[in-house]
Amino acid sequence: MLLQRYLLERCVVAMCLLFICSSIPLSARALTLRSANHATTTVELYTSEGCSSCPNADAWLSSLKRAPNLFSQFIPIAFHVDYWDQLGWQDRFALPGNTRRQRDMSRIGMVSQVYTPGFVVNSREWRGWFSGGSQVTANQLPVSDRTVGVLRARWPEGAQMLTLSFTPDSLETDNLQLHIAIVGMGLKTDVRHGENKGRLLHHDFVVLSHGIYPFGDIIKGTIHKRVTAPDIPDRGQDASVLVVWVSGMEQPDILQAVAGYLDW
Repeated sequence: MLLQRYLLERCVVAMCLLFICSSIPLSARALTLRSANHATTTVELYTSEGCSSCPNADAWLSSLKRAPNLFSQFIPIAFHVDYWDQLGWQDRFALPGNTRRQRDMSRIGMVSQVYTPGFVVNSREWRGWFSGGSQVTANQLPVSDRTVGVLRARWPEGAQMLTLSFTPDSLETDNLQLHIAIVGMGLKTDVRHGENKGRLLHHDFVVLSHGIYPFGDIIKGTIHKRVTAPDIPDRGQDASVLVVWVSGMEQPDILQAVAGYLDW
C-alpha cells in the first residue's frame, strides 16, 4: 500500500514537471538594446504621402537601412504628418501627434518652420539632404559629441512587459520622460489621388505607434521603468523595429535613443 502511494506521488510530480517544462519555450528570444554613453545620432524625417517633394526624401531615408552601423550609431525615424490630408490624399501613416511634434519644434525654435520634407538630426534642423540629395551617406551625418548616459531596453519574445533603464551622465533625472515607438519597414502605398497620384510609394522607418511615459524609480543613479509591451500594428510592413528614446519633459528633443529589429 505504501509502495503504491509512493509510486502515485512520484507519477504526479513527474507529470507536473512535464507540464511546466512544456510551457517554457525551448529557445526564448529577447530583444536587448544598450546605447553607448554618448548620444546616438537620430535622423527624423517629417513627410507625407500627399507631398510631391517627399518621395525622394523617403527613398534616401530608406537607403540608410543598408548602412552597417544602422541603429548602433544612428537611428532613422519617419514621422508622417497629417496637414497634407485635406489636399487630395489621406496618408494612412499620418498621426496627429507627429504634426504636434513638428509644430512644437517650430514653436521652440528647433526648426525654422513647419514643412515637408523636413529633416531634424540630433534635435536640430538639418538641410544637408537638400544640398547633397541621394549622395549623402550615413557617414556624412552630423555626429553628436554630447555625453548623456546609457539607455537600456529589454523585451523578451511573448512577454507582456518591457523593461527599461537609463543611467544619465549629467542630466536632471526629475525632468525626463520616455518614448516607445513601433516603426515599420518595407511599406508600400498605391496613391490614387493628390500630388503623387499614380505613384507606388515605398517607406521605411515609419512610426506606426508612439507612446510617452513618465520615468520610474531611481536606484543608485539609474532610472528604472517597466511598461506594458506595446502592440505591434499590422500595416503590411515587412519588419518591425522597436525605438526607445529619452527626452526632456514635454519636449520634442531626443537626448538618447536605442533601436532594434523585432525578429518575432
